[in-house]
Amino acid sequence: MNPADLFAQGPRFVGVVTPSGNTVVERVTLAILRSFPNVWPLFSRTSVFGESDPFPASYAVDDMLAAARLLAHAKPDVLLWNGSKGAKIGEQHDHAYVQRAQEETGIPTTTSIMALHALLRRRGLMRVAIVSPYDAHYQAGLVEGYRAAGFEVVAERHRALKDNISFASIPQEAIATMVREAAAHKPDAVLTLCTNFPAASVIPTIEAETGIPMFDSVSIGVWGALRLAGIDTAPAAAWGRVFAQEYTE
Repeated sequence: MNPADLFAQGPRFVGVVTPSGNTVVERVTLAILRSFPNVWPLFSRTSVFGESDPFPASYAVDDMLAAARLLAHAKPDVLLWNGSKGAKIGEQHDHAYVQRAQEETGIPTTTSIMALHALLRRRGLMRVAIVSPYDAHYQAGLVEGYRAAGFEVVAERHRALKDNISFASIPQEAIATMVREAAAHKPDAVLTLCTNFPAASVIPTIEAETGIPMFDSVSIGVWGALRLAGIDTAPAAAWGRVFAQEYTE
C-alpha cells in the first residue's frame, strides 16, 4: 500500500476479541483483510493461556465483556469473539455473550462458532469431520459438543497437545495430513477447530482438491464479521469457497 493511500478512504472497523495466549487470530485476520483496503481490524485480549482453564464449562464473561467495552471506545462496525470454546461447552454460551455485548455496547456482535454453526445448518452440512490440536480428553468433549448440537461426527483427528501456545507451532504439513485423513471419510464438511491452530492457510488447497467444504474457526469468524457488517466477502476468495460464494440467510 502506498503510504499516501492509508487514510484516503473512509475506514470500516472490525473489533476482535481474542484469547491472550493466541498468536494466530491476528495474523490470519490481518492477512484476510488485506483484500479489503478500507477494512481494518482492532484487537483486544481476554485471559486464556497455558494448560489450565478456570472456567471449563463456561466463559470468563466479565473479562470478555471488558475487552468488548474497550473496543467499543473506537466505535467499530461489528464486534467478533474469535474463540472456539463454544463448540465444546455449547453454543448457548456464545449467544449469551453476544446478547450481553450488544446490550452494553450497542454494536452488532458475533462469534466464530455462531457464524460456523449457522452456516452449517443453513447449508444442511450435518455430517462433519473435526480436526484440532487438542489432547484426547478435550477432543472427546469437542466431539460430544457437536453431537449435542445435532451434528453427526463421522471422523476426527487431533494432535494431543495441551498448552495453548503450543497449538500455533504445529507444522503446516502435519495439519494438511490430518485434514486429508479426515476428508477421506467423506463428511459433508471438515472443520478445523481452535483459533490458535494455524489451519486457515491449509484449507483452500485441500478444499479444492477434494471438493469437500472446509471451514476454519479463525477464518470463518472473520467471514462472519464481514457478513454482519454488510461487506461483500468475495475479494478474499483465496481463503476458501465460503468467501467466494453467496450464502443467503
